[in-house]
Amino acid sequence: MNFAGGMALEERTFLKRIDWNFALFILALNVIGLINLYSATHGAQSTGMSRLFVSQIFWLTGGWLLYFFITLIDYQLVLRFAWVIYGLNLLALIAVIFVGKVALGAQRWLDLGFFSYQPSETMKVALVVVLAKYFSQKSFPDGMGLKDLAIPGLIILVPFGITAEQPDLGTGMMLLIIGCSMLLFIRVKPKILLAMALIGIIGIYAGWHWGLREYQKNRVYTFLSPSRDPRGTGYNSIQSKIAVGSGKVLGKGFRKGTQSQLEFLPERHTDFIYSVLSEEHGFIGSALTIGLFGILFVSGTRIASQARDKAGALLAIGVICLLFWHMFINIGMVIGLLPIVGVPLPLLSYGGSSMLTTMAAMGLISSVAYRKFLF
Repeated sequence: MNFAGGMALEERTFLKRIDWNFALFILALNVIGLINLYSATHGAQSTGMSRLFVSQIFWLTGGWLLYFFITLIDYQLVLRFAWVIYGLNLLALIAVIFVGKVALGAQRWLDLGFFSYQPSETMKVALVVVLAKYFSQKSFPDGMGLKDLAIPGLIILVPFGITAEQPDLGTGMMLLIIGCSMLLFIRVKPKILLAMALIGIIGIYAGWHWGLREYQKNRVYTFLSPSRDPRGTGYNSIQSKIAVGSGKVLGKGFRKGTQSQLEFLPERHTDFIYSVLSEEHGFIGSALTIGLFGILFVSGTRIASQARDKAGALLAIGVICLLFWHMFINIGMVIGLLPIVGVPLPLLSYGGSSMLTTMAAMGLISSVAYRKFLF
């Protein structure tokens, strides 16, 4: 009886310490994603894409199991193995160069037989974890100087360079932006920021002339003027903007979007899932989704502010940065405010690696929230 009573008490304690509000916002976005994925994969001309919907349910179920499993693990244990996690992801990125699976002109995946694993996705979380570990052991009361930036800069630039070479400039830029966001949160001396800005401008100039491939330059040209090649490089952007704009205020209704149902909209189950949402549910549905993301960011920031230590706060902030930049870039891309890059909308877009990685990252924030009650 005492054993049973102890088990019941432990279960009640577990349920009480979970931040259910945070989990609820994640679930709401998952449900929106499933609704839109069902519509996107059951169009008038679709015959073989329904399996993607079933696969997404599988990945989502695995994602939630991973979420609660990581919640139960003390994030300090994760941070203890931060360098190992980072190193293994780095090795996986290097392995892609030699034995990676090629698809759509890029070599980004490792074929594991039952699953195509994209190391650059998990590297985003590994980067957050290792930077949180590194900065939790450092103190910069006056901000970081040039010498202070050497090690974290190397931590960020190595996976960025390998990923950009695959080529996957979109994911590479995400790694760079996430890392830099954490640097700014720690604080960098103003004169160093100015120097970094100048180096960045020079780097953009050099990258444009000697670093970018021709198709990557075409993406920028297309962003500036989609009509220059409406049936080629500008097609995706034009169709996406037509879908978003045609939804108007209330949308055309579930499975009534012409761009998605007649398959004019490319990659509608992954990168352009927000276009499906906007066309079928209009401004109201789009604003509701962005609002849920906003509430999720605020909730994550609240958890960071209540963390029991600096490491927990850095971990939560890093994951929020990861989620925010994914959302910002994806939505900016599909509405024509940013160039088209291969960045999925987190928690909504189809993808095994993306979904599992995002839910694992959310689990780290939940782990921080779970342990705030210890003190």
